[in-house]
Amino acid sequence: MEPILFAYIGIAFLLGLSGVGSAYGTSIAGNSVIGALKKNPDIFGKAMVLTALPGSQGLFGFLGYFLLKPFLVEHITMFQGVAICFTGIAVGAVELLTSIRQGQVCANGASAMGNGHDVFNNTLILAVFPELYSIIAVAAAFLVSTSLGVPAV
Repeated sequence: MEPILFAYIGIAFLLGLSGVGSAYGTSIAGNSVIGALKKNPDIFGKAMVLTALPGSQGLFGFLGYFLLKPFLVEHITMFQGVAICFTGIAVGAVELLTSIRQGQVCANGASAMGNGHDVFNNTLILAVFPELYSIIAVAAAFLVSTSLGVPAV
């Protein structure tokens, strides 16, 4: 199997999983916001922020692609191809899971806001924790990209 194929498989997982995770995470939060707005329509602005938070993991997946893109050349080595493959799968999986879990945190916060509780700031703080692991995953992709050597031309 060609090394470039391994690399593109990893990139596909990276972009696919992070995008799917963001779609699920924002949908989870958004569904809760719709219910909360029925009880308290004044929370829309803050609730919209909570709905958008899980979308950042899709952007992190896109950033991971740009970090690995210089190595997507015809004469990539087998080591580089396999490293990109496994990096893409690992980072994509982290982005998938953290966006879903962040969506659940945001959904619970939105639900509480709908019930009249002032928990927006607390929800933002708690939603940062899954986000931290998303950022660490992208940082790992950066470290892998720097350890792959100079891209082949």
